[in-house]
Amino acid sequence: MELEQVYLLLKYLFLGLFQGFTEPIPISSSGHLLLAQHFLGVELEGGEGGAFTFELLVNSASLIAVLLIYKDDIMRLAIRGLGYIKTKNPADKKEFDFIIYLLIGTIPAGVIGVLLGDYIAEASVAIVAGTLMITGIALFMIRNLRGNRGEGGMTIKDAIIIGLAQAVALIPGISRSGATIVAAMARGIHQETALRYSFLLFIPVSVGGMILSISDLVSNDAFADLWIPYLLAFAGSFVASYFSLKWFMNIMAKGNLIYFAAYCVVVGPIIFLVLYLQ
Repeated sequence: MELEQVYLLLKYLFLGLFQGFTEPIPISSSGHLLLAQHFLGVELEGGEGGAFTFELLVNSASLIAVLLIYKDDIMRLAIRGLGYIKTKNPADKKEFDFIIYLLIGTIPAGVIGVLLGDYIAEASVAIVAGTLMITGIALFMIRNLRGNRGEGGMTIKDAIIIGLAQAVALIPGISRSGATIVAAMARGIHQETALRYSFLLFIPVSVGGMILSISDLVSNDAFADLWIPYLLAFAGSFVASYFSLKWFMNIMAKGNLIYFAAYCVVVGPIIFLVLYLQ
């Protein structure tokens, strides 16, 4: 194997691991991927089509990791929540309502993603620096909140507000998990429920994006030429997403969001400084 081929494989493995690690935690994976490509000079092969295929595959790997970690919650919602439609058992009403809230929370990001996706994707490094600072400030503001509302205490208004926060997080640098968790905790929702709702909300948005993108992926020549590097990136993203989410769940349980807030607030100005000095 030639040195150039080895470099290509290592580059895609690194980017897959990098995206996977940053996906679950509230520092914006899309923003950090853009930063890595800009400051490390790491370019994806295949032009726009190659970048699109890479992003789709690594996001799909993160989705599988989320499905695996939350499989018990998904099964509970599927059996009891959907079962409520037939049985009308009052004990299952909470799960049914939670499914409705997930569907409502998905709508804003789905609509804005379809209408403005091309414009959002054009974010610059400077924009990421600014939005990282916004993410950090938002995390700092809710760092000490300890809500007391669980799944049964959520409302349609909560779902709409959290869904709008997820839509805002389509902008690179605004963390999706961070935005939804901040919105949920600001509404008085318990951090465990906020975390669960955030990542269950990630599932329909990701699945929808995959379905809409399948035809583009199949017709993309970059996939046929780079399937081995893509496979490495996929595997790296899956492993990193799984362990990163497990780690983040532990941090959320301890209420240590201040670390992520400090990171984002510090990194944003550093990026601006580096851009100025370039």
